[in-house]
Amino acid sequence: MITHPSPSPAYTNGRGTHSYTLNHAEIDDILDVVQEFADTGISPVDPDFYQKFDQAQDLLPPRLLRFLRAFRDDPAATVCQVHGFPIDDAEVGPTPEHWERPEGLSATLHSDAYLAMCGSALGDPFAWATLQYGRMIQDIFPIRGDERRESGHGSESFLSFHTDDAFRPDSADYLLLFGIRNIDVVPTLVAAVRDVELSEEERRILSEPHFHIVPDDEHIRQLELRAPGDPALQRAIEMRDRPEPVSVLFDDPANPHVRLDLPFMRCVGDNPAAEQALLRLRTELDRVRRPLVAAAGTLLILDNRSVAHARDSFTAHYDGTDRWLRKIIVSRDLGAYGADPLQRVRL
Repeated sequence: MITHPSPSPAYTNGRGTHSYTLNHAEIDDILDVVQEFADTGISPVDPDFYQKFDQAQDLLPPRLLRFLRAFRDDPAATVCQVHGFPIDDAEVGPTPEHWERPEGLSATLHSDAYLAMCGSALGDPFAWATLQYGRMIQDIFPIRGDERRESGHGSESFLSFHTDDAFRPDSADYLLLFGIRNIDVVPTLVAAVRDVELSEEERRILSEPHFHIVPDDEHIRQLELRAPGDPALQRAIEMRDRPEPVSVLFDDPANPHVRLDLPFMRCVGDNPAAEQALLRLRTELDRVRRPLVAAAGTLLILDNRSVAHARDSFTAHYDGTDRWLRKIIVSRDLGAYGADPLQRVRL
């Protein structure tokens, strides 16, 4: 079954969430473009797609492109949603059992192209070599055996508040989550750091390098199992074993950015004041959090430096109907940290 949206106003705004709904003409135009991409035989999962089609974002409907650029350029914007891309449930097939899909990646080819175009409107899509073979677009769904893991493949545990890849100074500026299937309406919980209430002393402590953040399990586990000689694994292990002290809040004190990964961070040394400030931040994130659902055909975009996200526990079915999201990360400037700006897959 293919679902199409009803016409609705293009722009709305509530509690910092900007929303856009595609109209029928825009959907038709996008489908024509993504079919042209599909006919080339180059998948948006492949870094070569972004070299060959480096202006793919310009093929988006003009109003949508303006919406995405306005979100990118608004320093107060933290989250936005784009609704209405049609998903054919039968065509995409069952939710896979594992991201190492023996059936291949063609089922989401059209929506992946759309996701790549939207990501490119915000900056430069990229990927980490340590995750899912460095694929540019990656899977999020429950995996049997990972139920209690704090990762996108867990289900029975609460996925604690975090910003993606907080252990890296060159972490993504934007995280894009696209819904392929979400019949259980499992929400993503978002909490903007500007909404939390902290004392001046707590803000001062959180703005000083009193914390270690290490790579989450997936960055190391996947390569240990599948490519133990990969140099990316050695780099991740070095970051785990010898992390640099960092602050949690950084940049503008009046409107700070945040780096956070609660299950994979600790205070440097014996520092009760830092531990208390971090606990206070976690409490505040819980207080101001709000649920946003990446339903089928909905794109959820998070400013990864201004908003932390989490996910409630849920019961996985493992029957092909589980929540299935596709994910891409974007940098505003791939060369900002001295690396080759053309290198889409980072060590």
